[in-house]
Amino acid sequence: MEKIVFDNLQESLFHERLENGLNVYILPKKGFSKTYVTFTTKYGSIDRTFIPRGKDEFVTVPDGIAHFLEHKMFDKEEGDVFQKFSMLGASANAFTSFTRTSYLFSTTEKLYENTKVLLDFVQEPYFTEQKTEKEKGIIAQEIMMYDDNPDWRNYFGAIQNLYENYPVNIDIAGTVDTIQEITADHLYECYETFYHPSNMTVFVIGAVDPEKMMNFIKEDQNGKEFSEPEEIQRKFPEEPSTAHIAESTVEMDVLRPKLNFGMKCNRVDIEGDELLKQELALNLVLDILFGRSSVFYKEAYETNLIDETYQYDVSLEKGYGFAMVGSDTDHPAELEAAIRKTLSDQIQGWTIRSEDLDRARKRKIGQFMRSLNSIEFIANQFTQYNFNKMNLFDVVPTLEQLSLEDLKAAFETISSEEGYTVMKVVPPSKGE
Repeated sequence: MEKIVFDNLQESLFHERLENGLNVYILPKKGFSKTYVTFTTKYGSIDRTFIPRGKDEFVTVPDGIAHFLEHKMFDKEEGDVFQKFSMLGASANAFTSFTRTSYLFSTTEKLYENTKVLLDFVQEPYFTEQKTEKEKGIIAQEIMMYDDNPDWRNYFGAIQNLYENYPVNIDIAGTVDTIQEITADHLYECYETFYHPSNMTVFVIGAVDPEKMMNFIKEDQNGKEFSEPEEIQRKFPEEPSTAHIAESTVEMDVLRPKLNFGMKCNRVDIEGDELLKQELALNLVLDILFGRSSVFYKEAYETNLIDETYQYDVSLEKGYGFAMVGSDTDHPAELEAAIRKTLSDQIQGWTIRSEDLDRARKRKIGQFMRSLNSIEFIANQFTQYNFNKMNLFDVVPTLEQLSLEDLKAAFETISSEEGYTVMKVVPPSKGE
C-alpha cells in the first residue's frame, strides 16, 4: 500500500491498485465521526460509441443508458438495495454525470457491513426485460420534470448551443424517445464493458483505519471472479472550435427572463497537470472578470442587470470545456452587451495585473481549504480529478505557481467570439 503525504495540507492518502485493476484510495480524517465511501466507474453519458468487451466493432447505444443503468443497479431480485443501507444506518445515493457514474454512502456505524453492501450490489448486475420496461416510465417522468425546469433548460440549452457533435450536448438522462430503445441486453453490454474493476475507483474518507479497510476491500475482491482487464475503446466525433448556435430563445412560464452566456473552450485535448493548470487559471480569470469584487459585477448589480441568481462557472474535462456567466434579468440585451464588453476589453488589451492575480489566488486557496472540511466535497471531486489524471491535492501548489502568462493563455482558449453563445428563457409572448 502506497502512502502519499501532502505536507502543506497535513493529509495522508493511501493507495493501492488491486490485482483485478481496481484502484482504492483511502483518506483518514482525524476528528470525524462519519465515513463517506464512493464506488465510481469512468463511464458517463458521453460514452455512447465504444467497442463492447469481447467484440471488435464499435456500437452506438441509446442516449441516456449510463443514467438508466445507474437506476437499475439498485433494483435486485431480492429487493431494493436502499433498504439494506437504511437497515445498516447508512445514507446511500448515486449520480451520473457526462463522464462518470458514482455509487456512494455515508455512515457513522457499521462501516464494513455497508462497504460490503456497496461492493456487492455494484458488482452483481441483475437486469430483466420486465424490470427494464417498468423503469422507462419512471425515468421518463424524471426527464419531463427537467424539461419543465427553466434553470435546467437555460443551462443545458447553452451547452447544446455550444456543441454541434460532441455528446456533451445530449441530456445525461437521454430523451423520452431514446430510453424506449434500451433493453436488458444493452444494460448488460454496457455493464460488462465499463463496470470492470480496472475502470473503477473506490474512495474512502473519514473515520477509517487505512490498513484495515484496504485489507477488507482486497479480501472482498479476491473472493470474486473477474475477466482480464482490457483497455476500453471509445470513439467521439470531431467537434469544431466554434459555437454550434450563436443564440437561441425558449419561451417558458417564468416571471423574468433568464440569460446564460456560454464560452466554448478550444483546448480540450489535454489531461493531467496541464488540464489542472488550465482549469485553475480559467477559474481565476472568471473570478477576476466576473466575480463579486469585479468592476463588471459592481456595475451590473448597481444598474439592475443581475440579481441574487447571478452565477459563473467553468466546466473542463478532457474532450470538452466551457465557461458560463448568467442571471435572471429584466434587461437581457444589456446584460449580454456588458458581458461581451468585459471579454472584448481583455481581447483588445490585457488589463489583469499581478495584484488582481494575487488577490484572486488567495481567495481561491481560502475557499479550497474551507472545502477540505467537507468529506463529501473531497470524495466527489477526487474521482473526477483522478479520472482526468489530476490530483485534487495538487490544487494549492498549482494555484501558487500560476503566473499572469498562464491566465492569459487560459483566457485565450475561451476568447474567440465565434465560440460564444447566448441562451435565453423568456416569458411567453403576449397577444400571440
